[in-house]
Amino acid sequence: MNVLIIGSGGREHALAWKLSQSKDVDRLFCVPGNGGISDVAECHDLNVSDTAGLIDFVRRMKIDLVVVGPENPLAGGIVDAFEEKGIPIFGPVARGANIEASKIFSKELMKASGVPTAPFQIFDDYSKAIAFIEKKEPPFVIKADGLCAGKGAYVIRDMEEAKGVLHNLMVGEIYGSAGKRTVIEDFLPGIEASYLAFADGETILPMPASQDHKPLLDNDLGPNTGGMGAYTPIPFINDAMDRDIRENIMLKTIASMKEMGIPYKGVLYGGLMISQGKPYVIEFNARFGDPETQPIIFKMESDLLPVLVASVEGKLKDIKEIKWREGVSVCVVMASGGYPERPEKGKIIRGLDQFKSEKDIMVFHAGTRKAGNEYFTSGGRVLGVTAIGADYEDAIRKAYDAVKKISFEGMQYRKDIGRKATII
Repeated sequence: MNVLIIGSGGREHALAWKLSQSKDVDRLFCVPGNGGISDVAECHDLNVSDTAGLIDFVRRMKIDLVVVGPENPLAGGIVDAFEEKGIPIFGPVARGANIEASKIFSKELMKASGVPTAPFQIFDDYSKAIAFIEKKEPPFVIKADGLCAGKGAYVIRDMEEAKGVLHNLMVGEIYGSAGKRTVIEDFLPGIEASYLAFADGETILPMPASQDHKPLLDNDLGPNTGGMGAYTPIPFINDAMDRDIRENIMLKTIASMKEMGIPYKGVLYGGLMISQGKPYVIEFNARFGDPETQPIIFKMESDLLPVLVASVEGKLKDIKEIKWREGVSVCVVMASGGYPERPEKGKIIRGLDQFKSEKDIMVFHAGTRKAGNEYFTSGGRVLGVTAIGADYEDAIRKAYDAVKKISFEGMQYRKDIGRKATII
């Protein structure tokens, strides 16, 4: 098969790396890709928003399967357009991707189907939102309805902060129309977890649960980012809770969408809060997580391609199981100086050639470009240094030993990725 991956981040490098090992992949393409992806796939600098151009490219290259990484093309209806042309594509249709693209759609779906989530109110009028929060005690959460590149949710601990956030979203429109409608919900204390599952419209096939680290700095301080690292598995989800999540959150959501006439195919990602021993949904995403995909895929022993094809064809029940490597997988993100506000670019990256023969270490590229035999920074999150170890301590040690061998000007990374697992 000829396969095309759409996207340019660490998530897409992990998918490309895994698919490049499949005996059934003849040619592997990526649009637009990055420096690391170019080592395992043919990268083409096309506009991912140009659906007609992508369809033409797929036909010219005789591509048999398209895999979509980021949320924006999914929300924009790329799957609908490709399916209309009879092109197999992995990901949900636009109405399905609405589970991420609209917090209001997602919350109303959960409320109607009995999926556990925080109590909430919806507002499209700024003055009514202000009146509501004036009667509400912090902490609570304000969320923009639409996609804001991971920056549209605010945990509020001060009333003046709450008023400022609502003004910025609903009046100042700092995220355009995405913040004109807002969700205000109760704050749930607890431990966050990411629960990803392949879906084919009826059946799901879960991946190992993982935990992301959003804030820039150690101990969850500093501004939020796209994610500064992740690890899998996580010690605080036992078999009973896993069944609860699978049956009462993931399968119930898929079934509810099917009843709405939305056959949800692709990856359903539940962003969870484990609060007082029970799982609640903070948010849903409609695609592979980043950086969660890196440690999950690095741990995967089975061939990824048949799972993707079965999802698209509605045949996940034929995949009896996915085999996973034993142990713990940890990914540490190395970011550019100035990230997340003004990431520096064009810095040469040194030390990457040391890991080519390592079976327990993989450096996934995100914001990189390749010129000749050299790699340069080209974005905020640059690399995802990923390691597998016998246990948490072993995996963390291997990951950070590898991080210390890589350098580029201004680099920054957290020193505590995975440590939450060792103190729970």
